[in-house]
Amino acid sequence: MTAPPPPWALLAELTHACPLHCGYCSNPLELTRRSRELTASQWEDVFRQAADLGVLHTHLSGGEPLLRNDLEAITRAAVRAGLHTQLVTSGTGLAEQRLDALVQEGLHSVQLSVQHADPDRSDELAGSRAFAAKRTAAGLVKERELPLGVNVVLHRHNLDAIDGLMELALSWQADRIELANTQFYGWGLLNRAALLPTREQLAVAEAAVERWRTRLNGRMEIVWVIPDYFSGTPKPCMGGWGAVSLTVTPDGTTLPCPAAAALPDLDPPSVLHRPLRWIWEESQAFNLYRGTAWMPSPCRACERRTDDFGGCRCQAFALTGDASNTDPACSLSPHHADLTALTTVPERRSAIVPRRPGALGVPSR
Repeated sequence: MTAPPPPWALLAELTHACPLHCGYCSNPLELTRRSRELTASQWEDVFRQAADLGVLHTHLSGGEPLLRNDLEAITRAAVRAGLHTQLVTSGTGLAEQRLDALVQEGLHSVQLSVQHADPDRSDELAGSRAFAAKRTAAGLVKERELPLGVNVVLHRHNLDAIDGLMELALSWQADRIELANTQFYGWGLLNRAALLPTREQLAVAEAAVERWRTRLNGRMEIVWVIPDYFSGTPKPCMGGWGAVSLTVTPDGTTLPCPAAAALPDLDPPSVLHRPLRWIWEESQAFNLYRGTAWMPSPCRACERRTDDFGGCRCQAFALTGDASNTDPACSLSPHHADLTALTTVPERRSAIVPRRPGALGVPSR
């Protein structure tokens, strides 16, 4: 078997613990206990193996990575391995002294989440009074001249706030804003009925994004990610299953994408038991949907098969019960009509089930 090209990105999920309770979170419903998290020394080994494999960039993510008391040591290990580091954070806990310690260890950039441009609405959607901490964190990041990205997960309850969110990103001097419509995995799938927007909402929001792109003329990178429930064209699964990136979860389980833990019978390997190179190149989990040989009809004969790789395996499983099916987001899928019905007359539920430690019987430790 020819070895696949090396990955360039590693999502390091340091913890599932989080002070926020966002109902759109794509983390799994069964969260990893704090007691099972990899140690800083184990993460050091992961980063060293990742760099040897060819990885260039790591997102230090969660949950909330700032809840790791050893985040400075973890950051130092990633930098020493030669990886570009980005802290993906809610901003809660990113006080001046903590940020300075991370910068001293070589942290390269920060991505800050925000839920709404209005502070009260942002706190409501986050399930925590966190907006003030986000604003403070943004200021501290820019004072230290680090690149700042702002990430907004969009849904029915904030899609109408594009103008306010863009003004907010400008006031925070963000270098980049990612306006990513909810992808329905984990808690987002659980709350789909309360989160799905209307097509009209999406159209108005997309027009607002285009106006801002014209107005700013490249002064800020604006990324708009439409949910492929609405597009008729599926997204390539993480650039192709096992093609460009890998995810290491808090307990060391290694996945081709962050949502793949939900797939039955995947049997993902762990970095505690197997070398990262073996996992990437030889494991069944990473080869299962790699390339095009596994594809059923109509994907097998489709001219787009090397562009979208049949779409998202996790979405195919969530919507059809079979991860090997053509993603229903594709207009050629036998299941596409079911998805169209969902988006034409969206499910309606106003209440969002919050992501909380202990929810659905899952303990926090």
